[in-house]
Amino acid sequence: MTATLEQLRRCHFAVDLGAARTRVYVKGAGLVVDQPSAAAVNTRTGALIAVGEFAERMTGRTPDYIRVVRPVSGGTVVDIEMAQRMLRHLLGDKMRRSLRRKPFLRAAVCTPHNPDPLARRAAMETLVGLGARRVELVDTLIAAAVGCGLPVEQPEASMIMVCGAAATEVAVLSLGAIVTAERIRVGGEAVDHAIVQHLRHEHELMLPAQNVRPLQLALSGNGLTPHGPASTEIHGRDVCTGLARSVQVDTAAVREAIQTPLTAVLDAIGKVLRECPPDLVADLADRGIMMVGGSALLPGFDQMLKQATRMPVHIAERPDVCAVQGLGTMLEGRIAPLELDPAGSAGDARGNAPEPGTDHDHDGQAPHA
Repeated sequence: MTATLEQLRRCHFAVDLGAARTRVYVKGAGLVVDQPSAAAVNTRTGALIAVGEFAERMTGRTPDYIRVVRPVSGGTVVDIEMAQRMLRHLLGDKMRRSLRRKPFLRAAVCTPHNPDPLARRAAMETLVGLGARRVELVDTLIAAAVGCGLPVEQPEASMIMVCGAAATEVAVLSLGAIVTAERIRVGGEAVDHAIVQHLRHEHELMLPAQNVRPLQLALSGNGLTPHGPASTEIHGRDVCTGLARSVQVDTAAVREAIQTPLTAVLDAIGKVLRECPPDLVADLADRGIMMVGGSALLPGFDQMLKQATRMPVHIAERPDVCAVQGLGTMLEGRIAPLELDPAGSAGDARGNAPEPGTDHDHDGQAPHA
């Protein structure tokens, strides 16, 4: 975590800029924004037509002079100006006015693990453009772990997997820090793209991944497991004639088509476990892996991970909002730092040596910091 808990308690609002959705948590008000990270722009005038859900529905259905853009890609802001305009409209005038009344507005924002300097600067400039005087950066892995209730501050291992739309991050946490982590550019969009390509090559059917969630259709029931439905009906457009057509798709073939992106996720988990100290791996054998992120809801994904890793796999209660809820928990001060047990220590909680002639045994406790 780049920012300390004390710094985060001073923040007034927090932002989770994701490739799929943008979420804003305001201190004292809770989660006020949970909308797709999309904006529709008139290319002739530069005017912003729609943001969020409405702009998402416009994807692929607009005339030539209207373009739907996504200012965030893989957790990194790629268009600072558009991201600022999108956030302003999502927050609304009333919320922006209430934030501007703060004498020294502070903000917190989630960033991917080990972001490059340009990604850090883009995230900070985006919130500075909204009026923030100071911006604190928080690792998405830490925020998501706090949001799903993992004992992040304790000296025990916790493994978390953040399944995003454009990337997947896997990490082992202990004592409020990341012990080892791995980030791969494979997420829910890669799985959707694999299914779309399979339908195009095998059935000559075009299915836009941005407009239709093919996973909800092709992987219904038990999804990735062999116990799911044998086939399902998919609607799309014929590649040759351009007419609407429906086909019966073998779900076993769909499972085989998406093995490539999912195998990359398994490789990342194996790499993290190999780099993790043996004592922490022993903790994970009982506690297992916690899945968060929107793509964690992929049907049967947790069962596939359980069979491959032979470890317990759990999905958070609300996996899609864990990161922003974790930021909100830290903003509200509902998480306390680890307090060391001073009994039997030679110094106080700050690590200072006792003064000569001081007796700490008269009440069995040393003074707290």
